[in-house]
Amino acid sequence: MKLEPIITSLLDTDLYKFNMDQVIFHKHTDLIGEYYFKCRNEGIVFTPEMLAEINAQIDHLCSLRFTKEELDYLRSIRFIKNDYVEFLRLWRPIREYVTTSLDENGKLEIVVNGPLFSAMQFEIFLLEIVNEVYFRMQYDYALLLEEAQRRLEEKIAAFQSGKYTFKYAEFGCRRRLSRAWQDEVVRRLASETDNCVGTSNVYLAMKYHLTPIGTFAHEFVQMYQGIDSIPLAYTNHYAMQDWYAEYKGDNGTALTDTITTDLFLLDFDRSMVNNYNGVRHDSGDPYEWGEKIIAHYQKYGVDPKTKLLLFSDSLDFDRAQELYDYFKDKTKVSFGIGTFCSNDTGITPLNIVIKLQYVNGRPVAKLSDTPGKAMCKDPDYLKYLKDSVAFRLHREK
Repeated sequence: MKLEPIITSLLDTDLYKFNMDQVIFHKHTDLIGEYYFKCRNEGIVFTPEMLAEINAQIDHLCSLRFTKEELDYLRSIRFIKNDYVEFLRLWRPIREYVTTSLDENGKLEIVVNGPLFSAMQFEIFLLEIVNEVYFRMQYDYALLLEEAQRRLEEKIAAFQSGKYTFKYAEFGCRRRLSRAWQDEVVRRLASETDNCVGTSNVYLAMKYHLTPIGTFAHEFVQMYQGIDSIPLAYTNHYAMQDWYAEYKGDNGTALTDTITTDLFLLDFDRSMVNNYNGVRHDSGDPYEWGEKIIAHYQKYGVDPKTKLLLFSDSLDFDRAQELYDYFKDKTKVSFGIGTFCSNDTGITPLNIVIKLQYVNGRPVAKLSDTPGKAMCKDPDYLKYLKDSVAFRLHREK
């Protein structure tokens, strides 16, 4: 089964890839990154035909270049700098950085290895490719699309009736049913309701004149674990320091849970509280997390109503509304909602990730606030990281 090209623009990715890459381009071009694919679902089998199609799609991806229109659009984003855009004029995805294989049980393996500023760009593209290949070749795509359309109609009607009152951004790139379906979802949610404030997908933001939304991901904090001079338990500090130096608060929503929110808060001191307009939740109990963040702001005499809590962990619209109702009178609240928007078909979506695992040959890891989300190729390093975090928390609390 031969599919049409899945990636047709190098803007068909999340904004935070450009945000993070710009910092790396300016400060850390010496870092080498190694990323690994993982499917968290049990019993998922990829066929040799699927692998062949995935490889063909990666080949096509690596033939793409940024167009003048795309570069001009990136330049129009106020915090994207001209020298970085000029670098992207020369940049291309390099096929040799990506290797793929299947084991004897149909387990898909993907490794990306190369300069971090280049290797990191593959993540979203590869997840988009794997998802669309799998769902088009494993199922009757027309039936999936029919059910997805029915469910989208229900979602739009619920916003139009006033059942849902919160604002949110569409974050659906990495686990979308298909490129065409995400396009339809974003177009309709943005044009037929007043609640969708933007999308993480830079191409769709450009196409539909929406706000591109995103700051940084776990990999940005993780990469500092691979820098020799930085103590492991202080990587949040150095990551936020570099981020502020790059953006001066203009792109300031911090992700708290890379090596636990409790540790993050030790470095989210008065200056950082003032420098960042809010924080993002991506693991752990969202209510406990929100109350902890509000108490942290109050400790520094900051009115929580002037700061944003952005929730983005496996949300659907009902859960988002419950969180909005709980926090709306305490602080600013918004949401990033992904799979529920872009791959809601009645079939369990693939829970797939591509995570940074080594920097300059050194293992790195994400701990998060949900233990099951930890991912590390080196169990000894993971234990050492946990011990380092626990030691600092014990010493400073």
